[in-house]
Amino acid sequence: MKKVFTFALVVLLGVFAFNAEASSNYRLNEAAVDEMFAQAEPVDFLAMNTMAPLAGASTSSHAMLQQQKQPAVAFVLAWFLGPLGIHRAYLGTSTGTLIGYILTLGGCGIVAFVDWVVLLIAVVEDDISKYVDNPRFFMW
Repeated sequence: MKKVFTFALVVLLGVFAFNAEASSNYRLNEAAVDEMFAQAEPVDFLAMNTMAPLAGASTSSHAMLQQQKQPAVAFVLAWFLGPLGIHRAYLGTSTGTLIGYILTLGGCGIVAFVDWVVLLIAVVEDDISKYVDNPRFFMW
C-alpha cells in the first residue's frame, strides 16, 4: 500500500510539474526598474538626524512614563506572573531589585501576594504613580 501511495504521489507531482509554465506576469521589466531609480531622490543616511522625532519631547519624560503605565496591566501581570516579578519590570523597578525578586520567587510568594493586593487597591483607585520606578524590594 505504501508503494502505491508513493507511486501515485510521484505521478501527481509529475503531472503538476509538466503542466506548470511560467507566466509573463512574473517577468522583470528592466525599463520600469530603471525609470523608478531615475525618479528616486538620494538619501544621505549620515546627515539624517535620528533623534528628530524626540526633539519636541518635554524634559519631564518621567511624568509621561508614569501616565503610560496602566494599573490593570500591572495587576494582571502580578496575578499570572507575580513570583517572577514581571509586574515589577513593567512598573520600572531597578534591575538589581528585579533580579533579587526573581531569585527569591517574590519572597517565597509572600511579597508577590502583597504586591498583588497593593496593585488591586491601585486598580480601584486608578493611581499607581507611587509604584512606578520604585527601587525598593518591598513596593509598598
